[in-house]
Amino acid sequence: MTPHRTEVPTRILVVDDDPICRDMLAAVLEDMDFEVETATNGEDAYHRVCHGDFRIVISDWQMPGMSGIELCRKLRARRLGEYVYIILLSSLHGKENLVKGLQAGADDFLCKPFEPVELHVRLNTARRIVSLENRDLIVFSLAKLAESRDCETGAHLERMREYSKLLAEELSKMPKFRQEIDNDFIRAIFLTSPLHDIGKVGIPDNILLKPGRLTPDEFEIMKQHVTIGCKTLDAAYTACPSAEYLRLARDIAATHHEKFDGSGYPNGLAGIDIPLCGRIVALADVYDALTTKRVYKDAMSHEQARRIIIESRGSHFDPDVVDAFLRREEDFQAIRRNLDDNHAFCSSTPPIVTPANNPAGILAATPVS
Repeated sequence: MTPHRTEVPTRILVVDDDPICRDMLAAVLEDMDFEVETATNGEDAYHRVCHGDFRIVISDWQMPGMSGIELCRKLRARRLGEYVYIILLSSLHGKENLVKGLQAGADDFLCKPFEPVELHVRLNTARRIVSLENRDLIVFSLAKLAESRDCETGAHLERMREYSKLLAEELSKMPKFRQEIDNDFIRAIFLTSPLHDIGKVGIPDNILLKPGRLTPDEFEIMKQHVTIGCKTLDAAYTACPSAEYLRLARDIAATHHEKFDGSGYPNGLAGIDIPLCGRIVALADVYDALTTKRVYKDAMSHEQARRIIIESRGSHFDPDVVDAFLRREEDFQAIRRNLDDNHAFCSSTPPIVTPANNPAGILAATPVS
């Protein structure tokens, strides 16, 4: 017998400046087994969506300050956030108002007073549409596909995205990054950081799977995985420019091997010319490489990896990212323990040792073939 799976209630944000209407609508939705939070104005609602986890918003049209229409426009202008289904609730009638609401980005329109049965039907539609956005699964599946050709460790991608999320969260607390890093950015870097090495699917097997040190010429070919990944994700972003998270994925793939002092590849970018997402993922990637067991080396301790990262502050790594790492190092260790590999390797073929997967230049190498 298949075990019963309890469905997680859909979270809905109700926005209305009228406390009676707001509370009444919330009560109706809770009776329908929705999880409900409320906001009293458009500004509060926008903040809650950006810093919470709401996929459906029901908003009054006419509110002081930011109206429901303005809230729609602002939510649709978000660059990296997940899609939010918006229902406008209004006493205004007529085709002209319907068109105006839809043009602002609303998905549906419900007139006051509403019928609970009609609202329930419309919300079932909203849930179906929201559930279609399975980008997280698709993106991670693509990353796993790339990893399958160069499988170094079972939980590398899982750790990578957790480390990247931690660093982004910590940097968001710094005044200089508050405009650049919000919850949308944090969610997006968690989603897209596993795509950092997707370009490895374009590297020939005789180089990608070589059981020994690469020659200089072979390493130049290996470095092309960055350009291949960048071009692949840029093509996807060009085909679907509304999927802003693909731009972030492209930038990560293109720049996670750049170094803060300009000595990295492929373009020798330095300092803040390297996108912030690339500077974050660079440290997450190196930390995981240092602290993970391979056939040719034991895992370094956190203390050893910490020392190397501190020594590379300002050369390999952005000093701000290093400082964020140091403030959250206990969390890094917890992730490492919780996502430790249950198996050492995915195949009998030993992985290659190159500057690409030996980023700090301190890992023991297998003999040159």
